[in-house]
Amino acid sequence: MVGEVVRITGSTVLPARREAVTLVTEDGLRLVGELALPDDRAPRATLVMLHPLPTHGGMMDSHLLRKAAWRLPALAGAAVLRFNTRGTASEAGRSEGSFDNARGERLDVAAALAFVADRGLPDIWLVGWSFGTDLALMHGCDPRVVGAILISPPLRWSTSEHLVRWARKRVVCLVPEHDDYLPPTEARRRFGADLPTADVVDFPGAKHLFVGQTDEVLDAIVSTALPEVPTPLPRTWSGPCERRQIVITTS
Repeated sequence: MVGEVVRITGSTVLPARREAVTLVTEDGLRLVGELALPDDRAPRATLVMLHPLPTHGGMMDSHLLRKAAWRLPALAGAAVLRFNTRGTASEAGRSEGSFDNARGERLDVAAALAFVADRGLPDIWLVGWSFGTDLALMHGCDPRVVGAILISPPLRWSTSEHLVRWARKRVVCLVPEHDDYLPPTEARRRFGADLPTADVVDFPGAKHLFVGQTDEVLDAIVSTALPEVPTPLPRTWSGPCERRQIVITTS
Protein backbone atom coordinates (compact mmCIF):
# COMPACT_ATOMS: atom_id res chain seq x y z
CA MET A 1 0.00 0.00 0.00
CA VAL A 2 1.57 3.24 -1.17
CA GLY A 3 0.23 6.78 -1.00
CA GLU A 4 -3.03 6.19 0.85
CA VAL A 5 -3.37 6.95 4.54
CA VAL A 6 -3.99 3.74 6.44
CA ARG A 7 -4.70 3.00 10.07
CA ILE A 8 -1.90 1.09 11.78
CA THR A 9 -3.33 -2.20 13.05
CA GLY A 10 -1.97 -5.41 14.50
CA SER A 11 -1.07 -6.73 11.05
CA THR A 12 0.61 -3.56 9.72
CA VAL A 13 4.30 -3.90 8.88
CA LEU A 14 6.04 -0.56 8.37
CA PRO A 15 9.27 -0.15 6.38
CA ALA A 16 12.55 -1.31 7.95
CA ARG A 17 15.73 -3.14 7.05
CA ARG A 18 14.95 -6.59 8.40
CA GLU A 19 17.53 -9.32 8.72
CA ALA A 20 17.17 -12.89 9.93
CA VAL A 21 20.00 -13.42 12.40
CA THR A 22 21.51 -16.27 14.37
CA LEU A 23 22.79 -15.68 17.89
CA VAL A 24 25.44 -18.11 19.11
CA THR A 25 25.63 -18.73 22.85
CA GLU A 26 28.71 -19.48 24.91
CA ASP A 27 27.57 -23.10 25.23
CA GLY A 28 27.32 -23.42 21.45
CA LEU A 29 23.58 -23.09 20.81
CA ARG A 30 22.21 -21.30 17.77
CA LEU A 31 19.25 -19.04 18.50
CA VAL A 32 16.79 -17.83 15.87
CA GLY A 33 16.27 -14.08 15.70
CA GLU A 34 15.52 -10.98 13.66
CA LEU A 35 17.09 -7.52 13.64
CA ALA A 36 14.96 -4.65 12.36
CA LEU A 37 16.67 -1.31 11.64
CA PRO A 38 15.29 2.03 10.45
CA ASP A 39 15.08 2.01 6.68
CA ASP A 40 16.40 5.53 6.05
CA ARG A 41 18.59 6.56 9.01
CA ALA A 42 20.88 5.36 11.74
CA PRO A 43 19.05 4.03 14.83
CA ARG A 44 18.59 6.32 17.83
CA ALA A 45 18.49 3.49 20.38
CA THR A 46 18.38 -0.31 20.52
CA LEU A 47 15.63 -2.46 22.00
CA VAL A 48 16.54 -6.07 22.87
CA MET A 49 13.22 -7.85 23.31
CA LEU A 50 12.89 -10.76 25.76
CA HIS A 51 9.73 -12.81 25.26
CA PRO A 52 7.21 -14.34 27.68
CA LEU A 53 7.37 -17.88 29.06
CA PRO A 54 7.88 -20.34 26.18
CA THR A 55 6.17 -23.17 28.06
CA HIS A 56 3.02 -21.02 27.93
CA GLY A 57 3.30 -19.87 24.33
CA GLY A 58 5.85 -17.06 24.62
CA MET A 59 8.20 -16.49 21.66
CA MET A 60 9.73 -13.76 19.52
CA ASP A 61 6.37 -13.36 17.74
CA SER A 62 4.41 -12.67 20.93
CA HIS A 63 2.16 -9.81 19.95
CA LEU A 64 3.79 -6.83 21.68
CA LEU A 65 7.26 -7.86 20.52
CA ARG A 66 6.38 -8.38 16.88
CA LYS A 67 4.40 -5.14 16.77
CA ALA A 68 7.37 -3.31 18.26
CA ALA A 69 9.58 -4.77 15.55
CA TRP A 70 7.03 -3.97 12.84
CA ARG A 71 6.48 -0.35 13.90
CA LEU A 72 9.24 1.19 15.98
CA PRO A 73 12.05 1.30 13.40
CA ALA A 74 9.83 3.51 11.23
CA LEU A 75 7.93 5.44 13.89
CA ALA A 76 10.72 6.00 16.42
CA GLY A 77 14.02 5.25 14.71
CA ALA A 78 14.69 2.28 17.01
CA ALA A 79 16.72 -0.83 16.25
CA VAL A 80 14.76 -3.87 17.45
CA LEU A 81 16.29 -7.29 18.12
CA ARG A 82 13.93 -10.12 18.96
CA PHE A 83 14.85 -13.78 19.25
CA ASN A 84 13.73 -17.15 20.53
CA THR A 85 15.43 -18.27 23.72
CA ARG A 86 16.76 -21.83 23.89
CA GLY A 87 14.24 -24.45 22.85
CA THR A 88 11.65 -21.87 21.76
CA ALA A 89 9.94 -22.01 18.36
CA SER A 90 8.19 -19.43 16.19
CA GLU A 91 7.38 -18.98 12.52
CA ALA A 92 11.06 -18.07 11.98
CA GLY A 93 12.25 -21.41 13.37
CA ARG A 94 13.25 -23.16 16.57
CA SER A 95 16.26 -22.19 18.64
CA GLU A 96 18.54 -25.03 19.68
CA GLY A 97 18.59 -26.36 23.22
CA SER A 98 15.75 -26.66 25.70
CA PHE A 99 13.98 -24.45 28.21
CA ASP A 100 16.04 -24.14 31.40
CA ASN A 101 13.87 -22.29 33.92
CA ALA A 102 15.76 -18.97 33.53
CA ARG A 103 19.16 -20.56 34.26
CA GLY A 104 20.73 -21.44 30.90
CA GLU A 105 18.86 -18.50 29.41
CA ARG A 106 21.57 -16.35 31.02
CA LEU A 107 23.74 -17.30 28.05
CA ASP A 108 20.95 -16.38 25.62
CA VAL A 109 20.73 -12.85 27.04
CA ALA A 110 24.53 -12.58 26.90
CA ALA A 111 24.53 -13.65 23.25
CA ALA A 112 21.93 -11.02 22.38
CA LEU A 113 23.87 -8.26 24.11
CA ALA A 114 27.10 -9.34 22.44
CA PHE A 115 25.36 -9.32 19.06
CA VAL A 116 24.02 -5.75 19.29
CA ALA A 117 27.30 -4.52 20.79
CA ASP A 118 29.30 -6.13 17.97
CA ARG A 119 27.03 -4.37 15.48
CA GLY A 120 27.83 -1.06 17.15
CA LEU A 121 24.19 -0.31 17.88
CA PRO A 122 23.55 2.59 20.27
CA ASP A 123 21.88 2.95 23.69
CA ILE A 124 20.95 -0.64 24.46
CA TRP A 125 17.71 -1.19 26.40
CA LEU A 126 16.29 -4.52 27.52
CA VAL A 127 12.54 -4.82 27.00
CA GLY A 128 11.23 -7.87 28.81
CA TRP A 129 7.68 -9.15 28.94
CA SER A 130 6.59 -11.49 31.76
CA PHE A 131 9.25 -14.27 31.82
CA GLY A 132 11.43 -11.90 29.80
CA THR A 133 11.42 -9.44 32.71
CA ASP A 134 12.95 -12.09 34.95
CA LEU A 135 15.64 -12.71 32.33
CA ALA A 136 16.36 -8.99 32.17
CA LEU A 137 16.58 -8.54 35.92
CA MET A 138 18.56 -11.71 36.56
CA HIS A 139 20.97 -11.66 33.63
CA GLY A 140 20.87 -8.26 31.92
CA CYS A 141 22.51 -5.80 34.31
CA ASP A 142 25.47 -5.34 31.99
CA PRO A 143 27.67 -2.24 31.58
CA ARG A 144 26.50 -1.98 27.96
CA VAL A 145 22.83 -1.73 28.99
CA VAL A 146 21.29 1.69 29.60
CA GLY A 147 18.21 0.38 31.38
CA ALA A 148 15.28 -2.02 31.38
CA ILE A 149 11.61 -1.75 30.51
CA LEU A 150 9.63 -4.46 32.27
CA ILE A 151 6.18 -5.34 30.90
CA SER A 152 3.97 -7.30 33.33
CA PRO A 153 6.85 -8.30 35.62
CA PRO A 154 5.84 -11.33 37.73
CA LEU A 155 9.09 -11.43 39.76
CA ARG A 156 8.80 -15.20 39.66
CA TRP A 157 12.50 -16.04 39.44
CA SER A 158 13.98 -12.63 40.27
CA THR A 159 15.15 -12.14 43.85
CA SER A 160 16.13 -9.18 45.98
CA GLU A 161 19.73 -9.86 45.02
CA HIS A 162 18.90 -9.34 41.36
CA LEU A 163 16.86 -6.18 41.87
CA VAL A 164 19.43 -4.29 43.92
CA ARG A 165 21.97 -4.59 41.10
CA TRP A 166 19.86 -2.23 39.00
CA ALA A 167 20.00 0.72 41.40
CA ARG A 168 22.19 2.80 39.07
CA LYS A 169 20.22 2.08 35.89
CA ARG A 170 16.81 3.25 34.70
CA VAL A 171 14.09 0.66 35.29
CA VAL A 172 10.49 1.26 34.24
CA CYS A 173 7.77 -1.27 35.06
CA LEU A 174 4.56 -1.33 33.00
CA VAL A 175 2.06 -3.01 35.32
CA PRO A 176 -1.51 -3.92 34.31
CA GLU A 177 -4.25 -3.04 36.78
CA HIS A 178 -5.63 -6.59 36.62
CA ASP A 179 -2.38 -8.56 36.40
CA ASP A 180 -2.85 -12.08 37.78
CA TYR A 181 0.74 -12.28 39.00
CA LEU A 182 1.85 -8.86 40.28
CA PRO A 183 -0.76 -6.07 40.33
CA PRO A 184 0.37 -2.47 40.83
CA THR A 185 0.08 -2.32 44.63
CA GLU A 186 2.18 -5.46 45.09
CA ALA A 187 4.62 -4.33 42.38
CA ARG A 188 5.22 -1.08 44.26
CA ARG A 189 5.82 -3.01 47.46
CA ARG A 190 8.23 -5.50 45.91
CA PHE A 191 10.21 -3.00 43.86
CA GLY A 192 10.07 -0.40 46.62
CA ALA A 193 11.78 -2.76 49.04
CA ASP A 194 14.74 -3.62 46.81
CA LEU A 195 14.77 -1.15 43.92
CA PRO A 196 13.05 2.06 45.05
CA THR A 197 14.36 3.94 42.00
CA ALA A 198 12.19 1.82 39.68
CA ASP A 199 9.23 3.62 38.12
CA VAL A 200 6.02 1.58 38.39
CA VAL A 201 3.50 2.74 35.77
CA ASP A 202 -0.12 1.62 36.14
CA PHE A 203 -2.15 0.59 33.11
CA PRO A 204 -5.83 0.95 34.08
CA GLY A 205 -8.07 -1.81 32.77
CA ALA A 206 -5.19 -3.88 31.41
CA LYS A 207 -4.47 -7.56 32.01
CA HIS A 208 -1.20 -9.48 31.86
CA LEU A 209 -1.22 -9.88 28.07
CA PHE A 210 -2.12 -6.23 27.32
CA VAL A 211 -4.59 -7.28 24.62
CA GLY A 212 -6.02 -4.14 23.01
CA GLN A 213 -3.43 -1.82 24.55
CA THR A 214 -0.48 -2.20 22.22
CA ASP A 215 -0.43 1.49 21.28
CA GLU A 216 -0.13 2.58 24.90
CA VAL A 217 2.63 0.05 25.64
CA LEU A 218 4.67 1.08 22.60
CA ASP A 219 4.23 4.74 23.56
CA ALA A 220 5.59 3.95 27.03
CA ILE A 221 8.57 2.07 25.60
CA VAL A 222 9.43 4.94 23.28
CA SER A 223 8.98 7.67 25.88
CA THR A 224 11.41 5.78 28.13
CA ALA A 225 14.11 4.66 25.69
CA LEU A 226 13.77 7.43 23.10
CA PRO A 227 12.45 10.45 25.01
CA GLU A 228 13.27 12.79 22.14
CA VAL A 229 10.57 11.10 20.02
CA PRO A 230 7.11 12.66 20.54
CA THR A 231 4.39 10.40 21.88
CA PRO A 232 1.73 9.27 21.37
CA LEU A 233 3.15 7.74 18.23
CA PRO A 234 1.23 8.13 14.96
CA ARG A 235 -1.75 5.81 14.61
CA THR A 236 -1.84 6.17 10.81
CA TRP A 237 0.73 5.80 8.03
CA SER A 238 0.86 7.28 4.54
CA GLY A 239 3.99 5.64 3.12
CA PRO A 240 4.72 2.14 1.86
CA CYS A 241 3.62 -0.67 4.16
CA GLU A 242 2.24 -4.18 4.07
CA ARG A 243 -0.15 -6.42 5.96
CA ARG A 244 1.07 -9.66 7.40
CA GLN A 245 -0.37 -12.55 9.38
CA ILE A 246 2.00 -14.82 11.24
CA VAL A 247 1.72 -18.52 11.89
CA ILE A 248 1.64 -19.18 15.63
CA THR A 249 4.02 -22.03 16.44
CA THR A 250 3.88 -23.82 19.77
CA SER A 251 7.02 -24.92 21.52
